[in-house]
Amino acid sequence: MTQQAPRAEAWHARAASEVLAVLNTDGAGLSASEAELRLQRYGPNLLPVAQVRPAWLRFLDQFNNLLVLVLLAAGVLTLLLGHVLDAAVIIGVTIVNALIGFVQEGRAEAALAAIGKMLTPTARVLRGGQQLAVDAARLVPGDIVLLAEGDKVPADLRLFEVKALRVEEAALTGEAEPVEKSVAPVDSEAVPGDRLCMAFSGTLVVHGQGRGVVVATGAASEIGQISAMLAAVERIDTPLLTRMASFSRQLTLAIGVLAVVVFALGVWGAGYAWSEMFMVAVGIAVAAIPEGLPAIVTITLAIGVQRMAKRNAIVRRLPAVETLGSVSVICTDKTGTLTRNEMTVLRVATGEQVFELDGTGYGPEGGIHVGGRRIEPRDYAVLGELALAGLLCNDAQVRQGVDGWQLQGDPTEGALCTLALKLGLEHAEEAARAPRHDVIPFAAEHRYMATLHEAAIYLKGAPEAVLARCDRQRGDSGDIPLDQAYWLAQETALASEGLRVLALAQRVPDAEQAELSLDALGGHFVLLGLVGIIDPPREEVRASLARCHGAGIRVKMITGDHAITARAIASQLGIGGDAGRTLTGSQIEAMSDADLRAVVHEVDVFARASPAHKLRLVEALQAGGAVVAMTGDGVNDAPALKRASVGVAMGQKGTEVAREAAGMVLTDDNFASIGHAVEEGRTVYENIRKAILYILPTNGGEVGGIVLAMLLGWQMPITPVQILWVNMFTEITLSISLAFLPAAAACMQRPPRDPAESLISGFLLWRLLLVSLLMAGASLLVFQLELTTGASIAQARTAAVNMIVVGEAAYLLNCGDLEHCVLGSLLRNRPAWLAIAVVMSLQLAFTYLPTLQLLFGTAALPVASWGYILLLGLTLLLLVEGEKGLRMWLERRT
Repeated sequence: MTQQAPRAEAWHARAASEVLAVLNTDGAGLSASEAELRLQRYGPNLLPVAQVRPAWLRFLDQFNNLLVLVLLAAGVLTLLLGHVLDAAVIIGVTIVNALIGFVQEGRAEAALAAIGKMLTPTARVLRGGQQLAVDAARLVPGDIVLLAEGDKVPADLRLFEVKALRVEEAALTGEAEPVEKSVAPVDSEAVPGDRLCMAFSGTLVVHGQGRGVVVATGAASEIGQISAMLAAVERIDTPLLTRMASFSRQLTLAIGVLAVVVFALGVWGAGYAWSEMFMVAVGIAVAAIPEGLPAIVTITLAIGVQRMAKRNAIVRRLPAVETLGSVSVICTDKTGTLTRNEMTVLRVATGEQVFELDGTGYGPEGGIHVGGRRIEPRDYAVLGELALAGLLCNDAQVRQGVDGWQLQGDPTEGALCTLALKLGLEHAEEAARAPRHDVIPFAAEHRYMATLHEAAIYLKGAPEAVLARCDRQRGDSGDIPLDQAYWLAQETALASEGLRVLALAQRVPDAEQAELSLDALGGHFVLLGLVGIIDPPREEVRASLARCHGAGIRVKMITGDHAITARAIASQLGIGGDAGRTLTGSQIEAMSDADLRAVVHEVDVFARASPAHKLRLVEALQAGGAVVAMTGDGVNDAPALKRASVGVAMGQKGTEVAREAAGMVLTDDNFASIGHAVEEGRTVYENIRKAILYILPTNGGEVGGIVLAMLLGWQMPITPVQILWVNMFTEITLSISLAFLPAAAACMQRPPRDPAESLISGFLLWRLLLVSLLMAGASLLVFQLELTTGASIAQARTAAVNMIVVGEAAYLLNCGDLEHCVLGSLLRNRPAWLAIAVVMSLQLAFTYLPTLQLLFGTAALPVASWGYILLLGLTLLLLVEGEKGLRMWLERRT
């Protein structure tokens, strides 16, 4: 039996020499035999594969739903009545719905497999002093791993040797920029993003070299912990599924009680034979069960999926469509979602001016301003010298390609390249004019980079490191002594805006100087200025956030970035207000679940958040009754994406793990697309609500007709097989048109729905009673009119069925708008009229086609019968519109 290295060890808080001693290894690495023993002890460096349920069991689970069971019962009852075809239709509906759920659930189980793909297949290690390339799966705690630019880190490493090592950790920690690594231990409570002496499995080396000792493999690594967390996270039911389950229970109970009461009244109250009343009870059950409702819900959701796809939102699970319409809180990542994930120079401070730059991204668009006034860069020589220094003391390049301006190299250095482009400086021309002779690469130990050219040495780095080597500063009229207080004030001002601050300086090289070294670099540099760099917000996000706020949706930023940067971006976008509170990962860690639930609704900005923190935040919000949408793109976001009411992953820059864990993927990685998706989600729910409001009263009319006929001692005005015709063909065809209704004008001006709100509202019960009585009365009236004119029972029942269908068509027009009179917009409701045309064609076949007359027991109707059927249908339309107008008038009065 294998075991993992102890996960509780705070390797980042121990000195490198101590870690090597604890793991019983040294700089030469493990021997081959010791590595084999440890492999047997700890197991391979692979993530555990979750046990996948058999396909047949996943399929059967789709039937574990009360409404589906009710439908199956209806199918069995129909089969007992001898109507095999109708039974096959009902059972077929349940199987189609089960297949849809089966396919979607199978895709969801790919999330864990996607994490496994992030582990690198090979690694360079030292074993017995020899450098070897080994299968990464065979790495063990104590192995010495060599890292170089372009490598994917194969396991969690405690670094003990680095040379200008920078690692891209955005997918794991949310950190926007590559992290500069060092070997010094850090605080034991440091979050993963602050563990500078660690390199984590699955991250990417973007610059420099390093060596580290393996401290955790497989499930014990940081990415393994996320994998385990993802496997343990349970998805919660969406608001629609929760309401539908409650609705199914209530409907099943009501149908059962009604059937039993009618059976008892008929047998013991009216003296009917029990066999006759049993058929009446079966007819009531078949009439009351909304056989087409699951199909309508699925179709409405599918249409919502198509609409969202046109607005850059790809839905992976159908219920996520409706859930978006219920969202009350959106938890969003910062980097790449609210921001462009493209570093940009926003401010340049020289000795005499502070320049403000327009434009975002790596393209040279945008102007330069001083005090709000646009200036010509050529009028400011110092600005040009600073931009040239940033361009030449630089290892990145920005080029224009087919898809726009593309960066090759470090994002921060890319921002300096773009600054130079905005001032008309081309990299190739300037590099040819002043070729580089030597370089001191950037490293965490000295925190600067220097390059040697024929006429100048350029220095770029952290302000404190650069200022320490400067004694003068460049001004418009020449060099003057360095004003330390001025530059410290400028640095503080830039940093307070959440900007990353770099200083640039230059000096003339010594005579015939051919190389640079740390010891001989010396001082006497002339400070050119400071640059403030930030990953800027997307231009369209502010408007989208305002739209969400107007819709009553709270937006919270949860990022792995530093608190000052997070607060600055949030302030620019209007998240949390200017004086909003910010919680850091360490503060979240110190809170109990109860304390976190108490503050999570009041705080909108969370910084330095780990995967566990993000998951706790989502759970705390849900515990308070919120319906939570979580956006993200990294592996670190996957557990929270899965747990959220709806997870929203980025399609362009997101990891496969995040996409598989989410319910929806944005093809443009743009927060603004979420606002559009919320609007579509609200529209979908409203259309589903309209479908329920439409289907139940029409079913109620069938039930009411049967019950009233029994109480009056009449024959059944409609047979069970005719009920199935109405429910499965005409009703579904008509109600599908509701799925195509567009969003209401005030859709995004209403607050989110209460997740506890029942589908059975007081309004629904009232409308159910009103329309059921109107339809039942109309169908019975037509039934008796036919019988009094000497028509056969088959003709009378045919007239009653057609009355119900015409009543359904009239009521469909009422349901097109629940708040306004539809009489003025009847002709514009094209989906409804198309559905009515199809249904009336079906009814003509139902009435006059001999084959259908034989199957359903119908008979041809004279033209006169159609006259009063259509007149009664118009009367029903006007009465319901009158009720709507009166209700809206009373609501406005109160």
